[in-house]
Amino acid sequence: MSHKRIPKRRAAMAAGCVIALGAAALLLPHANAAQDGGSPDEAAAPRTLKAADAPDLAARLAGLLGDTFAGSYYDSGARRLVVNVVPGDDDEAVVRAKRAGAEVREVDNSMGELRSGARTLKSEASIPGTSWAIDPRTNRILVTADSTVTGDRWDRLESTVEGLGSGMATIRRSAGTFTTFVSGGDAVFGGGARCSLGFNVTAGDGSPAFLTAGHCGVAAAQWSDAQGGRPIATVDRAVFPGQGDFALVRYDDPATDAPSEVNLGDQTLPISGAAEATVGQEVFRMGSTTGLADGRVLGLDATVNYPEGTVTGLIQTDVCAEPGDSGGSLFTRDGLAIGLTSGGSGDCTTGGETFFQPVTTALNAVGATLGDEGAGAGAGEAADDGEASAGGGGGGGEGAGAGAGHAGAGGVAGDGSGAGE
Repeated sequence: MSHKRIPKRRAAMAAGCVIALGAAALLLPHANAAQDGGSPDEAAAPRTLKAADAPDLAARLAGLLGDTFAGSYYDSGARRLVVNVVPGDDDEAVVRAKRAGAEVREVDNSMGELRSGARTLKSEASIPGTSWAIDPRTNRILVTADSTVTGDRWDRLESTVEGLGSGMATIRRSAGTFTTFVSGGDAVFGGGARCSLGFNVTAGDGSPAFLTAGHCGVAAAQWSDAQGGRPIATVDRAVFPGQGDFALVRYDDPATDAPSEVNLGDQTLPISGAAEATVGQEVFRMGSTTGLADGRVLGLDATVNYPEGTVTGLIQTDVCAEPGDSGGSLFTRDGLAIGLTSGGSGDCTTGGETFFQPVTTALNAVGATLGDEGAGAGAGEAADDGEASAGGGGGGGEGAGAGAGHAGAGGVAGDGSGAGE
């Protein structure tokens, strides 16, 4: 298996991130040693835990607390799960949450009220260029409008938010434009354009395949590892827009090796499995345009109104991305697959927000396995050198295709350019 380098203009950034990953890996075992520590007398104290363990605790607390549960997020500094509770008539809710090991915060808005507000936004303000997600850190719905939302559309959005009531939602502006991050160029190809490979997986019948963005998969049935090259993979299923943005693409050669790893340029990171995201969690993204970038999860179950249609169930982050990064892998420093790059606004110079398809949801939908569960899938070769060009694109339209070569998970391309308008 050969691994190609990160595009030159991102090499310095990626190298720094890789060093940080390596250093953290050395420190992580010691940091985690205290996770299950503590004496029985300290059972009510907030428990320290890894971000990867936070979703399990949050799910247990959601069931334990019932209607009093109002969301949760991970405090990476204190390494604790913070749980929002609306006490109401249940005076024992706070006690139960503390006994379970969470840090408890009493809030005003219940999950039922916040979800009802999100449904109102969907029915009354599904305007292209907008998004929303429940933000447990503020106990509000975070509504974002890009630069195209002006005039009557802005008035409609603002009026809908005001109608939800005081303290229910917050609107913020994004300087960029919400688009799917796809672009023409020299990377993994389909339909004259390209995206990034997300994660290699094993399909339900045991054959090698990979996941990428759905808006890439809907535009081209066959994918190759070179522009105009021989097809080597075929789209099995693609979802976009609607309830997700993901595609399963099967390698045409059943003997293709497909390693469960992310190519970081000068080293690879093994991917042991998939995990749910947690608000506040540190994450890393790999893409064929910008290489390696990092940030944190801002919201879950986000709704994004792209020009091509509405997509629900996404992860909202402050990780940067650019056209050509679509479908690329979102993962943790300890090798857990989190998401597939969907789209957003901004770039890796000015920043912005980026949305990701949860890997767990995609795997369940297509019946595939990843990492240890998909053992038996081997390794492949990365795509030929080629750097993605920055440019607009959209799912299902011209220039919105994608492709995959015999690439390792998170396959990376090098220098080159192309057009997929």
